[in-house]
Amino acid sequence: MNRPLRHIAIFCGLLMLALLIRTNWLQFAQSEELANHEHNRRVKITQFATPRGDIIVNGKAITGSKEVEGTDFKYQRTFKQGKMYAPVTGYASQAQGMSLLEKTYDSILSGQDERFAFRHAKDILTGEPRRAGDVITTIDAKAQEAGYKGLTDLGARGAVVALEPSTGKVLALVSTPSYDPSVFAGNSFKEGDKFQALVDDKSKPLANRPLRETFPPGSTFKILTAAAALEHGVITDVNAPTDAVSPYPLPQSTTKISSEAGDATCNKASMKTAMQYSCNNVFLDAALKVGDEKMRETAEKFGFNEDVYSDAFGDMLATKSLYPEKLDKPGTALTGMGQGSLTSTPMQMAMVTAALANDGKLMQPHIVEELRGPDVSTLEKHEPKEMSQAVSPETAKKVQEMMEFTAKEGSAQRALIDGVTVGGKTGTAQRGDDVSKEVPYGWFVSYGKASDGRAVAVAVFIDPTAMDISRSDISGGRLGAPIAKSVMQAVLGK
Repeated sequence: MNRPLRHIAIFCGLLMLALLIRTNWLQFAQSEELANHEHNRRVKITQFATPRGDIIVNGKAITGSKEVEGTDFKYQRTFKQGKMYAPVTGYASQAQGMSLLEKTYDSILSGQDERFAFRHAKDILTGEPRRAGDVITTIDAKAQEAGYKGLTDLGARGAVVALEPSTGKVLALVSTPSYDPSVFAGNSFKEGDKFQALVDDKSKPLANRPLRETFPPGSTFKILTAAAALEHGVITDVNAPTDAVSPYPLPQSTTKISSEAGDATCNKASMKTAMQYSCNNVFLDAALKVGDEKMRETAEKFGFNEDVYSDAFGDMLATKSLYPEKLDKPGTALTGMGQGSLTSTPMQMAMVTAALANDGKLMQPHIVEELRGPDVSTLEKHEPKEMSQAVSPETAKKVQEMMEFTAKEGSAQRALIDGVTVGGKTGTAQRGDDVSKEVPYGWFVSYGKASDGRAVAVAVFIDPTAMDISRSDISGGRLGAPIAKSVMQAVLGK
């Protein structure tokens, strides 16, 4: 063989060797990854080859499956009261993929979890179709409905989160405006267009406001400021007058900050009175005296700057709420009233409220109570998990005293419920540099405790941009308190 032919033969041999190596690499080293890749059509065919398991609320399925023709995806997902539960279920679309619980627990809901292997082997022998498992949620149907109705009746963009303080159970998770996942559950071009219309909608119906969007928390953050001031000894007697003047001169600035209650009411007011009337000066001064490091330390004990909220993994992870580092004195003071560069999800403010109602103990929020197999056996059951002792029980009880006084005698009276101990705090949060042009957000946080030991903590967030309402009528107490009250009543049966 002459040299050119020998070179060609060697080159072809190397190509064949490379092909064999690549084939074996794909077959053995990458086989599992490719077999389970989201863009592998066989994966989607398997996901929708049999009826999906259900997501359960109060013992009833809020999802289902229907058989469809003309496609290799045999079953299509259906949703009951889809708009109300969309922030919980997410969507399971043949064309658009999955989100939230549908995505996080797809292996259970599609019946492909490795724990079902024995069951599937048995089904193959008996000729039975593959069966899936169910996801049992912590959601309270009445609380979810109360929150959803409250926001939709207002015509507001917003969110409601309700937690059980002692366990961290998520009792309500509401976002408006919302969407019906059934509308684009299939695989047709028409359904694809409907999904794109939702993506393009300026009101952001696909947004999960309770978990995924952050906002300045406004005066609702004052309950955390109060906790920090008490915990670090800046305030020792909530009934004693302070030296915080009103209007309050922001340090290193010519700006003076007043309060809606008026300077006469707020000037050198006690912290209890300041909570009652939401006096800015007392909380600006308290945050400044606590200092940025200790304010941040306390905020982090309540869950700020962490990214684990509603379940510890998967697609239910919430956006991180931020208490910034290295704030100057004006920035630190502004966080005391929930402004400046501070941001929070509605879930985070529900966590703060729940921890204070639980004598300072913060529990890990969770939305899944149990995972069940095809034979209704329990695969996993959630056990309550403590995240931190955010503040001492003594500090928490003092904040409770102030919040309950605010509900009885102050700006949170609209949340009062007969026969229930209620603590509350209103909030109006400015956004943008020119507050005269930007419509503020409305917030309300509260907790309710029944005589039988049951308790609930609620955070309501309202973005009134799309509402026909005057600026003077925008307040957390006026808009959010009635919603929080209805959610608490739903949970406590009052």
